[in-house]
Amino acid sequence: MSSSDINRESEVIPTSTTRGTVAERTTNGFVRSVGLLTATAINMTQMCGIGPFITIPIMVATFGGPQAIIGWIAGAILALADGLIWAELGAAMPGAGGTYIYLREAFQYRTGRLMPFLFIWTAILAIPLIMSTGVIGLVQYLGYLWPGMNWWEIHLVSLLVVAVVVFSLYRRIESVGFLTNILFVVMLVSIGLVIVASFTRFNPQLAFTFPANAFTLNGQFFAGLGAGLLVGVYDYLGYNTTSYLGDEMRSPGRVIPWSIIISILGIMVLYLALNIGVMGVVPWQEVAKSSSIASLVLERIWGKGVSSVVTVLIIITAFASVFTGLLGGSRVPYNAARDGVFLRPFAKLHPRYHFPHIALLVMGLLTAIGSFFDLGTVISMLIAVIVLIQGVGQVVALIVLRMRQPELKRPYRMWLYPLPGLIALAGWAYVYYASGWTSVGLSLGWLVIGVVAYLIWARVEHTWPFGPKEIREVYVEEQAAQPGITEAAQ
Repeated sequence: MSSSDINRESEVIPTSTTRGTVAERTTNGFVRSVGLLTATAINMTQMCGIGPFITIPIMVATFGGPQAIIGWIAGAILALADGLIWAELGAAMPGAGGTYIYLREAFQYRTGRLMPFLFIWTAILAIPLIMSTGVIGLVQYLGYLWPGMNWWEIHLVSLLVVAVVVFSLYRRIESVGFLTNILFVVMLVSIGLVIVASFTRFNPQLAFTFPANAFTLNGQFFAGLGAGLLVGVYDYLGYNTTSYLGDEMRSPGRVIPWSIIISILGIMVLYLALNIGVMGVVPWQEVAKSSSIASLVLERIWGKGVSSVVTVLIIITAFASVFTGLLGGSRVPYNAARDGVFLRPFAKLHPRYHFPHIALLVMGLLTAIGSFFDLGTVISMLIAVIVLIQGVGQVVALIVLRMRQPELKRPYRMWLYPLPGLIALAGWAYVYYASGWTSVGLSLGWLVIGVVAYLIWARVEHTWPFGPKEIREVYVEEQAAQPGITEAAQ
């Protein structure tokens, strides 16, 4: 397949959806049918999920008191700074693959296809394992309703959850968008009920009585801040999901940036309200030791019956986060395979439903395998891997593309450039250090193996450093060739 065939995201063809409305189909087979509301729902559902329900105790234990709210605020600042990078890149280059596209376009001048290859090398493992944390959390809350589950029951349920997610995604994107909106409402109801319940019995003395030296700027404080930021970043992950679905966004130049910004700010408000509410009901020492804090709060306020019902909603919310995560993640290896930087079977779309079914099935399998591992270890290692290739890589990519492709049309340009990029770079470095030496070592080891794998692949394919760099500014050329259609699509 030639490079000119890779990304014709801007050329659109009218098509009918299953609901009788008119959408746009790109020439690579995707349908532009996702608007701002659904896009924001996709992001927020993926961001929230089970995360805060299982990490509030970790955050409180890390900080040693109600000052744990600092972790949520710091996480939001880093997420917003990084989100503005995603917003500019996603709006300018809306395609199936997100980071893969941005690294491919930015680093082709110096290192050929090395950086996009390394991203796929990490993403094909990282994305499913992040989704597996949602499965682990789901089963953890299921333990509130089904106490005493043995090892086999826990893992059989985990496998069943993944199977249902894959089955639910095995359909047209229009139907998936409708289902996502339903799951988004369930997520808002579950977290909203916990917040409302908390504030009906809210005790300010519990929520705002801090231990001695809670805000003393010493080594212990910064160690807690680093560990808390690690947890906070994990809980905000997902604000970039729509960037992986750029080919399926209606008016991507507007929808992608606003879906990112709105979802980060909205989730920050929900997290702060949830954390403060919980801390105003249960003493922080007890919160730090709880395995299902939301269920505990509801049981104390409204009784076991209501608590059980809302626990079911929390479980559905966890399911929704895995659902939306695999929805976006399955598009990543697809686009790389179309570009000839990954296994060719991943480049196939389902002949009837027009989605990357091979990628979905493989990543679903990896998610199932990941659900068998320890939650804390998986989070630390995956965040470390994300920092190296995606976090730091995209900051550099934004700067490089500003210099190398100034003529690229950017429907959204980062506010206060380059300040958010510098904040993101400093934040990612801090998170990487806080992930621990074991995670740092594992991430560097995986990166080294990826470089070796790339060199073998490059030798076989006769590409850089064993062949030409094949520089091609795909989006600049497409915009120049079809400016009218590009502007309409954006």
